[in-house]
Amino acid sequence: MRHSISDTSDLILDRRSIAPERFSGRAVHREIVEQVLQHATWAPNHGLTQPWRFHVFMDGASKRLMSQLAAAYRAHAGSAAMDVKAEKIENRGVRCNAVVALGLAHNEEGRFPLWEDQAAVAAGVQNMFLMCTAHGIGGYWSTPGFLVHPDAVTALGLAPGERSMGLFYMGYPEGAWPAKGHRKPLEYVTRWTTE
Repeated sequence: MRHSISDTSDLILDRRSIAPERFSGRAVHREIVEQVLQHATWAPNHGLTQPWRFHVFMDGASKRLMSQLAAAYRAHAGSAAMDVKAEKIENRGVRCNAVVALGLAHNEEGRFPLWEDQAAVAAGVQNMFLMCTAHGIGGYWSTPGFLVHPDAVTALGLAPGERSMGLFYMGYPEGAWPAKGHRKPLEYVTRWTTE
């Protein structure tokens, strides 16, 4: 064996989505964010397209971003905007000092379909989750619909042609690490063919 099966299994099974509302406010250091993102770039990607793009907002910038995104949510939702949701978005910048805007750079003229680059970014996000878990840091991937609003695109700093793949929040959880979750038994989601 190249790596400990039990350690690898424990890491995967311990991964949790921990919402920023459950973060303690303790700052995540830049070196850890860099390490998390470096490991994201080792996700599989067809033809080495490496489609992921990261825009990291830390400290005061994360607060400013979330304030701008709260305003973008209000603009996108119009009269249906809810004050409680806008406040929740803005408060995430207070609880979380590290927010990563996930971007996707897809070559429309290239030989690979969009879904493969989207899958590569998603695989990168899983690597981010695993590295956060190893550090005892909570991660949360959020893909709200209002991120398509021009004000949100501007706030995220997406380059021309880049698509948003959501936000990844990083923070130390308040209190104990969440208990083990559950998944459907394998027999519910698997078919075996042997002949």
